[in-house]
Amino acid sequence: MLDFCKEILTKVSFDRFLFRKELHKAIKRLRAEELNVFYRWCVDQFGSIYGDIISRAFRPGLA
Repeated sequence: MLDFCKEILTKVSFDRFLFRKELHKAIKRLRAEELNVFYRWCVDQFGSIYGDIISRAFRPGLA
């Protein structure tokens, strides 16, 4: 599931709204042990573009 979520985010990264929507869906789908890896990957890949969306999505209670 982790690889699938990464692939989807890569494909929708052209659109801010779609990226946010798919990021929230991915966070809900992934297991707790996958979330740290996924967070680091998101920051590395998209932090310069969508850092605000990523930080909000990974805040406890918001995903």
